Amino acid sequence: MGPQLAAVGPAIISPRFRTTLPCRTRPRGLTSWRRAALPKDEDYYLIDAEESIGDGFSFSGGKYGDGPSKSDEWFAQGKMVNAYPVYGAKGKAKDPFFGLTMGSGSQSSDDVFRWFCMEAGSSSNPKVLLIHGLPSQAYSYRNVMPVLSDKYHAIAFDWLGFGFSDKPQPKYGFDYTLDEYASSLESLVNAVAPDKLSIVVQGYFAPIAVKYASEHQDKLNHLVLVNPPITDKHVNLPSTLASFSNFLLGEIFSQDPLRASDKVLTSCGPYLMKEEDAMVYRRPYLVSGSSGFALNAISKAMKKDLQAYIESMRSILRSNSWKTKTTVCWGMRDRWLSYDGVEDFFGGLNQKIVELPMAGHHVQEDRGEELGNIIRSILR
Repeated sequence: MGPQLAAVGPAIISPRFRTTLPCRTRPRGLTSWRRAALPKDEDYYLIDAEESIGDGFSFSGGKYGDGPSKSDEWFAQGKMVNAYPVYGAKGKAKDPFFGLTMGSGSQSSDDVFRWFCMEAGSSSNPKVLLIHGLPSQAYSYRNVMPVLSDKYHAIAFDWLGFGFSDKPQPKYGFDYTLDEYASSLESLVNAVAPDKLSIVVQGYFAPIAVKYASEHQDKLNHLVLVNPPITDKHVNLPSTLASFSNFLLGEIFSQDPLRASDKVLTSCGPYLMKEEDAMVYRRPYLVSGSSGFALNAISKAMKKDLQAYIESMRSILRSNSWKTKTTVCWGMRDRWLSYDGVEDFFGGLNQKIVELPMAGHHVQEDRGEELGNIIRSILR
């Protein structure tokens, strides 16, 4: 029987928000809509939270308040897991602009990084590791995990720099390079799934997971790639993500919660999201600058090394030594990664492709239950 994930390290308190700034008034019960600038009228982004009447700050349709939030609830259900050693000993992290010592959220752990993990299902069931894309969180799999939980032990985690996991200031224990992410993934897998497992990975972290899988095929039952960058057209980040890597402006844009969470979600697919869910994605950028600095660093790393990792992934999947059962799931309404050439590449390798007509880039966010059932049928 595999081990249950154990909570480690000091307790972390998920902060709540409160402010006395005035807000617009609106009768309770009305919904607040925000449409993205999209080509088709049926493609929209919905924020449907009630707005408070004079007791909070209206923020894109919602509010900060003293009551429990989805973010609090999600955090309370998860656990912190220690994995991947902190390199070097460079003292307290300082901000890159003024040289001031940064808050605890930007500091490295003492010796080993802490990862936020969520699990569902019995630990005696076959393990499935669910890996989110860029930029996202384990929260994106919240509707996938219940579908898998009766037959599998599903584990989702936040990458370092995202969600509730550690977000050290770049150059103070973790630099957010793709090589570091590949090495840290191995360490995390050893901590949460020391025996056999299947991996589901979405988006721009797929090449990192494929690199891991190629070196540990003996551990893998199945690999499911969800909208991975695979063709020559995918080697450049979309403008929404590339903007975070720009000199100076990237540092500014990555500190904006609406740019770092809302805009990236609305720009890559036809998302329909409640305000309470959108707030979970915004939260890391609202409580600390560490999430923004991490996003800036990983965007620069992706811009520099993504092409090489995609080329490596293609070589691995084409190789005669690749024996891992592989399936591709593709959200057909992905606005970041074109489907052109995807079918030719994977079809030529006799690897199955499952198309999801109504899903965008973050398939698990857009069509979570549907993706969960597809994963069940693949792993059966």
